Amino acid sequence: MGIKTFCVALICYGLTGSGWAWSDHALAAWPALRAMPQMRALPPVKAETLEQFLAANRKGVADVLAQQERWARQNVPNYPSLPEALAFKADKKTTAAQLRDRFAAATRINPQTPLPLFVALDPGAATPSRKPRLDSARVSILPLDGAALGMRFVGLKSGERVSVIDVVVTACDEPDFGLDIGLWSDSGTAWGQRYGMGELPFGNPAVIYTTQAPLHMGFYYEPSVAYAAAPYLKRTYPEWRIHLWRSLAVYALSKGHNYWGWRFAGWAAHYAQDLTQPYHARVLPGVNIASMFGTGVADILGWHGPKNNAVVLVSNRHLALENIQRKALQSLSAQGLKLDPWIQSLGNTSVDAQYAAWTEQSARDVIAREAQDFADTLDASLAQALPAKYINDPSFDLGAHEEGLDLYTELMQSDGKTRDRLLDNTGQLLARFGAHTRILMRSLLPKPNGPK
Repeated sequence: MGIKTFCVALICYGLTGSGWAWSDHALAAWPALRAMPQMRALPPVKAETLEQFLAANRKGVADVLAQQERWARQNVPNYPSLPEALAFKADKKTTAAQLRDRFAAATRINPQTPLPLFVALDPGAATPSRKPRLDSARVSILPLDGAALGMRFVGLKSGERVSVIDVVVTACDEPDFGLDIGLWSDSGTAWGQRYGMGELPFGNPAVIYTTQAPLHMGFYYEPSVAYAAAPYLKRTYPEWRIHLWRSLAVYALSKGHNYWGWRFAGWAAHYAQDLTQPYHARVLPGVNIASMFGTGVADILGWHGPKNNAVVLVSNRHLALENIQRKALQSLSAQGLKLDPWIQSLGNTSVDAQYAAWTEQSARDVIAREAQDFADTLDASLAQALPAKYINDPSFDLGAHEEGLDLYTELMQSDGKTRDRLLDNTGQLLARFGAHTRILMRSLLPKPNGPK
């Protein structure tokens, strides 16, 4: 095995199973958006099905999607062009089922994703008795046992009024409910064969969560040697997804279809939020090129332990960060602890002033850049603050033991500077999560004296 081959193997193994970034986006999005008076002031919107929206906007949606395809081809490196046969077309004879299928194909989402009318309720709020509870299987094609612990779903009726913040917050989680699953030619799905996406760039196509990873990760700032060893790392597409869904949001809002305008906005926000997670903007945090090559030499000489250890440690730290974030926000939200430093970080609007207004380059040039720059710092603080069993022991696979594990509680029961450093670093990430979510939403708010 040569060094180049080793690098490919290490990177590929390190990414396997890393389709998730933040867990329970909704729990973080609520305090982030409630800090915006402009969002709170928006009137409730009328729920409508996707089919109703498409039926009322057949030509307009076709025009927007055609424009999006041209934009992606010109602006997204290594973008897999949409096959011409999948371009969205519809006339008055097109049925509701056909509208939905054609939209799924033209946007290249998993056509089996349910997309019902629903909202997720804040765990700290009472569930209105008149609303039917929805099982997670009604909103997702993926098992949501872990995420659903922090969310409750209730159904909506077409025409029912719902708050804009609740629409956006709920939608912030939806791309993790199956939109991007099985889209590749080697995914073993009928739509993957049609969509023209090519083979899964990295990871194992048999691992369902992994198939969404290239659309939720953005590896824009790896060393040139990493791209030389693994050119498929350039095939990551969150900026395409953000631009697509944001553009549909702009269109829907301009036509008075405010429910879908804000639901599309939440979909766009999901990918921006993912990029604030350093493990989605840096391939192997804590593993520099020198270490990678040293491990490669050892692997060539038959000593495979260092490579296997590096893979497990990176994966464990990624999962540990998600576990801490999820358990913390579930606990804090359920208890209504709005003054907790992490909840306050998410709603700290003073952070927003550090950034310019949203542009087409924000995802790559701002969000992914700062996450990549912060990756080693965060990785080191995780390694120092948590029990070695979870973070520094390559014989322990955190993914196989995560059920029932609450690293946030363990962290809070410890003491010392390393704990405080990790809490501070995670608070910084959550502050950026909140800021970039708000900046994206501000780009969609009605302008003063403009259209409502």
